[in-house]
Amino acid sequence: MIPAGFARPVVALIEHLKKLPGIGEKSAARLAFHILKADREAIEGLSSALMEVKDRICLCRICFNITDEDPCAICVDPRRESSLVCVVEEPADLLAIERTGQFRGKYHVLHGVLSPLDGIGPEDIRIDELVQRIKGQQVAEVILAINPSTEGETTSVYLAQILQPLGVKITRIAYGIPMGGDLKYTDDMTLTRAMESRREFE
Repeated sequence: MIPAGFARPVVALIEHLKKLPGIGEKSAARLAFHILKADREAIEGLSSALMEVKDRICLCRICFNITDEDPCAICVDPRRESSLVCVVEEPADLLAIERTGQFRGKYHVLHGVLSPLDGIGPEDIRIDELVQRIKGQQVAEVILAINPSTEGETTSVYLAQILQPLGVKITRIAYGIPMGGDLKYTDDMTLTRAMESRREFE
């Protein structure tokens, strides 16, 4: 608990930092005091980077990854295989797969998973856009690389049902990832093997 009468700007900074995911009051206080001790140039750089993210980042109109250019660099890269589309839950999952350096296809970012208990249905994530993309492009295979949670499994099954009539091959990555795991926290070797050992969706 921050004592009464403590410097108000520092208290305000701690309160803002506490709102970040995974940051409690102690961690927020450590970050705040680190910022306080840093030189002005470093803080101005941090502030500038934060504002640039808010001002320049948008969603790619093709794959819905975050980007500062639309379409994004992956979608316009002629070296990538347009016939191979990997479907992920969030941009952080795409980044995790890209770090392996093994996947040379393209992506589609859903920005969430189906969760009826939370009121999240097909219209709330980028499923319609995926269907239209498959219909409009020469896509041979769709890889479902959605986190192995209950909601992720529900989403994978739903996607398989609506994509199969389109005549596209549907595979899912093999999981050395535990049920309830998260792609963005998975090591590169496990992700690489999961992509290489993907199997057809049943």
